[in-house]
Amino acid sequence: MEKKLLFIYNPVSGKAQVKTFLADIIDIFSSADYSVTVHPTKCKFDGYEYVKSHAHEYDILSVCGGDGMLNEAVSALMSIDKEKRPPLAYLPAGSTNDFAGTVGLPTDIRRAAKMVVDGNPFFCDAGMLNDKHFAYVAAFGAFTSVSYNTAQEFKNIFGHLAYVLEGIRKLPSIKPIHLKISFDDVVIEDDFVLGMVTNSLQVGGIKHGLGTAISLNDGLFEVFLVKRPHTAAGWQNIITALVTQDLEKTDDIIFFKGSKIKFESNEDIPWTVDGEFGGDMSVAEITNLPRSFSVMV
Repeated sequence: MEKKLLFIYNPVSGKAQVKTFLADIIDIFSSADYSVTVHPTKCKFDGYEYVKSHAHEYDILSVCGGDGMLNEAVSALMSIDKEKRPPLAYLPAGSTNDFAGTVGLPTDIRRAAKMVVDGNPFFCDAGMLNDKHFAYVAAFGAFTSVSYNTAQEFKNIFGHLAYVLEGIRKLPSIKPIHLKISFDDVVIEDDFVLGMVTNSLQVGGIKHGLGTAISLNDGLFEVFLVKRPHTAAGWQNIITALVTQDLEKTDDIIFFKGSKIKFESNEDIPWTVDGEFGGDMSVAEITNLPRSFSVMV
């Protein structure tokens, strides 16, 4: 019996390369006996609304785009009854593609399309930041606004370098955030310049070096906190620790695992989810949702 595949793509993501290979992608799907419905997104959240309304009618949901497209797809899948959620087949076409790198998806779109029809579903944890779902990272502080404040045209021309250049530009404006952070029976209170709650081997295109210490479906997040350095040498130690992937090089980096983490501040602070703006909030409760969606790998 012919199977049904819903293919949603962002026509401007990355270097807009999906339009070049669109016929090849559809041919790969069709040759594997899939009846293919194609939907190009027209605006932000268009993909979310389409997945939410139609994905339960298909055997596979395939999306092509960057982190924003991935976030819309996963968020929409979480609104569908779990037994009706189709496997997600992700064709990465963004500038960093952290999630794709973590689950081992090829960056070549045609090879990724072939994996859709030849692969197997792998279950992953999802996350929730207050009332917002995310696929692999929620973050605050230094550089976290770079992805959504960098113009798409700039990303298309310079790729990952666009994020680096925008991050350097923002260095003088970094200010510490005083936070109370609670998980399990532990409370941490300090000034931080960066925090990330992740379910990924890399963030912003940079692998953090924990490797086999990370499982994508163990019900736990990896949490990275960077305290405010008080000297130029402190900044250098942090940068060295991140570049060398040796988190023990500085006491200003805190790492732990947890399934539910609460962040409290006296002021609203901006958060990002999967590289997209997630809202300003003074209280952020992040919860792991174990094995919530499957991805073809």
